Amino acid sequence: MKIRPIYFLLIIAAAAFILDLTGGIDQVIIFILSAIGLIPLAKLIGEATEELAIYTGPKLGGLLNATLGNAAELIITIIAIRAGLLDLVKASITGSIIGNLLLVLGLSLLLGGMKHGTQIFNRRNAGVNAVLLVLSVAVLAIPSLFDRVMIERPESELLFSEGVAIIAIVVYGLSVVYTFTAKDLRTEHAGAHAKGEGHSAGEAGAAGGASALQREPAEVHTARWTLQFSIIVLALATVGTALVSEVLIGAVEPVVEQLGLTEFFLGIIIIPLVGNVAEHLVAVQVAIKNKMELSLAVSLGSSLQIALFVAPVLVFVALLFDQRLLLVFTDFELIALFVSALIASLIALDGESNWLEGAMLLALYLIIALAFLLLPETGVHGEAAEGARVMLMH
Repeated sequence: MKIRPIYFLLIIAAAAFILDLTGGIDQVIIFILSAIGLIPLAKLIGEATEELAIYTGPKLGGLLNATLGNAAELIITIIAIRAGLLDLVKASITGSIIGNLLLVLGLSLLLGGMKHGTQIFNRRNAGVNAVLLVLSVAVLAIPSLFDRVMIERPESELLFSEGVAIIAIVVYGLSVVYTFTAKDLRTEHAGAHAKGEGHSAGEAGAAGGASALQREPAEVHTARWTLQFSIIVLALATVGTALVSEVLIGAVEPVVEQLGLTEFFLGIIIIPLVGNVAEHLVAVQVAIKNKMELSLAVSLGSSLQIALFVAPVLVFVALLFDQRLLLVFTDFELIALFVSALIASLIALDGESNWLEGAMLLALYLIIALAFLLLPETGVHGEAAEGARVMLMH
């Protein structure tokens, strides 16, 4: 079995864990090593899930991909919740969505467009995700607006976030069921497959969320791993991700102090890149292969899964650690989410893309990243945020 170059980074993951145990190493170095080490672990989780999906069949396999599509990031955020870094967790939620919609989609459009010119994709399939994308932003925005007028009733804030989380999970489940049963989606994918546009198991599995279920059921893929080996790899990669995530989260506060970065910036830019980089590479690779519809499914589908599944699940996970994770985000995050979702939806509904659109998405991502880098901590959670609340209350 050929070992992919990315898996040599597992040595760095082991080094980060060992160096953290022995001590005496600068925490900034530990943070960098653990961040790099999480990349191959996330890739292993995804690949093991794809191999399991081959054995379980298209429907159950699609459900596995929909459930475990963002497993690495889910593990990282759970560790952060246990450490009480709730601002980091919420920032990573919005950062993942923004990163998928601007950075990943932007790179895909740019590189795919530079190679193939204008790329055409099915507007109907992309339109389903576009509508869900707008809904997902609303799911994250409404509790934030509710919080502005209910700051004196914290029990109501938590109850509302829990209610929204339950509804979001139900909607996500319905979207999964829809992709199982929608004949138009299955027929169109079958047509693409007949024209030689079928996707590999790895590419389809990486689509994440409901979009991963939109594979043509008749496709047959040969497993590279045995069932037992796939299960063992998934278990070991999950444990490894948890251990290295513990190291990463433990180094957050020293990194914030030494480098002058905010916890908010680490959460909204760095953590999402670490947890999803393997999936991001797949989206770009399939765009270069002129499979733009699948690339959209990866970026949009992953965003939907974060908003409608991962974030709501974290609300209830926090309760297990006696923490209150409210689906309440800052004005800056909501504006960035709204702009990202709006532009991504317009591109998806258009049915075609080019490299200039990709360049504009990347430019917007860089502008947002620069703004969050320069934004002081008080600007995120201090006087500016409180001032906005007072203005809204009056």
